[in-house]
Amino acid sequence: MTAFAAAIDVLFADPNVARDAVWRAGGSAEGIAIRLIRKAPDQTVGFGESRAILPTALIDVRRSEVASPAIGDTLDIEDETFEIIASPMIDGLGLVWTCEAAAKP
Repeated sequence: MTAFAAAIDVLFADPNVARDAVWRAGGSAEGIAIRLIRKAPDQTVGFGESRAILPTALIDVRRSEVASPAIGDTLDIEDETFEIIASPMIDGLGLVWTCEAAAKP
């Protein structure tokens, strides 16, 4: 294990940073318990001469827990369900996936 992988594991174990969740491949597979970091930065989108600020949900998951996340996968965080809506991106070290998600009604 590299020092970077060990540091990532510490972050994902911290209850102030990460949360427990259940990941479902394809949205319907049997769920697996994971730890994730949820981020909610605002995104500025241009519409002609106007700009709108839209809330986004980004979910970081460790590659060691979710090997290949995909659009359509779902995750349950407490009483909320989210669906992955864009192609996940892996970090430069190949340790953490960042997934854009939307709340499911």
